[in-house]
Amino acid sequence: MIDQATIDRILDAAQIVDVVSEFVTLRRRGVNYIGLCPFHNEKTPSFSVSPSKGLCKCFSCGKGGNVVHFIMEHEQLSYYEALKWLAKKYNIEIKERELTTEEKQAQSLRESLFVVNQFASEYFQNILYNDIDGQRIGMTYLRGRGFRDDIIKKFQLGFSTESHDALAKAAIQKGFKEDYLVKTGLCYRKDDGSLRDRFWGRVIFPVHTLSGKVVAFGGRVLSAATKNVQMKYVNSPESEIYHKSRELYGIYFAKQAIVRQDRCFLVEGYTDVISMHQSGIENVVASSGTALTSEQIRLIHRFTNNITMLYDGDGAGIKASLRGIDMLLEEGMNIKVCLLPDGDDPDSFARKHNATDYQAYINGHEVDFIRFKTNLLMEEAGKDPIKRASLISSIVKSISVIPDAIVRSVYIRECSQLLQMEEKILVEATAKLTEQAREAKFKEEQRKQYRAQQQTTAAPTPPPSTNKEEQAPQVYPETAPLPELIPEVSSAEPEQLQPPFPVDIVPPEDSYQSYIPVTGNEQKIFYEKEQELMRVLIRYGEKVMCYIENEDGEQLPFTVTECISSGLAEDELQFHDALHRRVLKEAETHIHDENFIAERYFIASPDPEISKLAVEMASDRYQLSKYHSKGQKIVTDEERLYELVPRLLLDFKLAIVTEEMKHTLQALSKPEIANDPQRCNEIMQRYKELHQTQSLMAQRAGDRVVLKA
Repeated sequence: MIDQATIDRILDAAQIVDVVSEFVTLRRRGVNYIGLCPFHNEKTPSFSVSPSKGLCKCFSCGKGGNVVHFIMEHEQLSYYEALKWLAKKYNIEIKERELTTEEKQAQSLRESLFVVNQFASEYFQNILYNDIDGQRIGMTYLRGRGFRDDIIKKFQLGFSTESHDALAKAAIQKGFKEDYLVKTGLCYRKDDGSLRDRFWGRVIFPVHTLSGKVVAFGGRVLSAATKNVQMKYVNSPESEIYHKSRELYGIYFAKQAIVRQDRCFLVEGYTDVISMHQSGIENVVASSGTALTSEQIRLIHRFTNNITMLYDGDGAGIKASLRGIDMLLEEGMNIKVCLLPDGDDPDSFARKHNATDYQAYINGHEVDFIRFKTNLLMEEAGKDPIKRASLISSIVKSISVIPDAIVRSVYIRECSQLLQMEEKILVEATAKLTEQAREAKFKEEQRKQYRAQQQTTAAPTPPPSTNKEEQAPQVYPETAPLPELIPEVSSAEPEQLQPPFPVDIVPPEDSYQSYIPVTGNEQKIFYEKEQELMRVLIRYGEKVMCYIENEDGEQLPFTVTECISSGLAEDELQFHDALHRRVLKEAETHIHDENFIAERYFIASPDPEISKLAVEMASDRYQLSKYHSKGQKIVTDEERLYELVPRLLLDFKLAIVTEEMKHTLQALSKPEIANDPQRCNEIMQRYKELHQTQSLMAQRAGDRVVLKA
């Protein structure tokens, strides 16, 4: 972890205009700068950069933040990777917390393996460009495939001679340990203990991580070196740093194009990716000949929801398409499939067409998964009723794994029209499969819990029942039982009828309970007041609002954060929004830290939800009004915090208590509550407490609130 002092140094040094200018052409407009947004296609500049606030924001797509968030979004890096990127740019030494001995050993090994791979990559490139065999065999092959020199250099392609230990000797001569050469998979030991190169006599394709590190290699044997070699391609084995199920070839070169186009093309091999890049289509990755995995799909999902699978038009390509469809659907991806003309693969097709023609072909021939699968299987089934039934089951199974109920419904309707079947039958079949999948998942979770319990307890215990009807609902098994409060819901919101507990119960550390529904409150008065308090908290949380006197007569500063926190606690109230509660809790924790500045702290938060909220609240678009009279100086919010914060706080508390009382009354009207005297009394007592609190606050506000029965 990077210590806070180093983070502060990076944020102080990194000028947002300087950093953004590396990727966006900016021009000054008043005190700010504007340019075309790098995160979506636009013709009119809507991307604004504020050097005074250190923020950027696109008022069209909404993306933005501070300099760290910009690098995170543009380069698709994690928070700490973005900090390291900026530290390198400004020559700031990274100081990280002291690691344990085990962490140091693991980190040292990983870093060593990456260093060895980088050496190997440079070695292979040097052979390709400067060795006679590299030029005569390797470069001739690559140029014969139609690859330009700039593309060869971009993908860092290389060559390994037919010497079986040339790399091993070169690495050892440079001081690299034999053990590391074996652990990376670059070499392996023979029976006599000597090292042998894994990739001898091959063209080399380095595999890069998302951040650009060389994590593995693929090697293709050439015609001049095929003697006694059975496998056309050899790939690095699994290692401490390489897990083939988590890597995608070309993702490092494609990530920005994927974000820009909001679409990813998925192909099979190295040369498919390279040829498409050369033709001008850069938002493409490959599964490197392995079966598509959930980890690979989630990696793509970080950049886009839309994926087009490009495969050969032969039988193998079609089967490959079908294998990956259900996995992509299960991850919530929007899928289209495009089969190339029979006899062509993405590589050969790219060499025959430029980007415009290639794109036009895809746009004209890609189809959504339901049409693709239906047309394909219907052709196979013909008029055979058994095969037709099997086809329908297969399609319904694919639809059932889609997590979004609305998307499932749309596909069911389309499937009904294509197959000329009653929609009701398909709905029932899909619901049955969905329930079976849910049941299987539930049982698997129970098995995992049982196994974990067996590992942590000395005495064996019988496995828990997998019959959901025999078990009481468990929402947060690590917390104490919660009172049964009935949330207010409408018939239009059936999903909120399920839990017999407060609708806004959140993780164990958050004890907030409420009858008010979690969502749909954006237009409510209390939510508007809550947001106004959050804006003040984030902008001025550390500001001294006034001074209070303690028992010893000392004058102590009273900050905005402390005023909001103590004001809510006074009436045993909390913010309704869980994210707002988290922000207030962090502000309370750090308010007395040296040099704590709320706006800066929350904008730089590694938590993306908090940082996004802070950027929104700090933006001038949401600036609170300034009060002034004719001929008088404008009074800013900061200058009137002593009266602004208490007024906003009281307005919010009155509004949320009123809303809570309304939903409490509605809960009392439910038949299941009215017929349960104990629960009815509990809720009536809660209503009475709220009414007393409301009366006290109304008196403070100088007004009396009268509720009509």
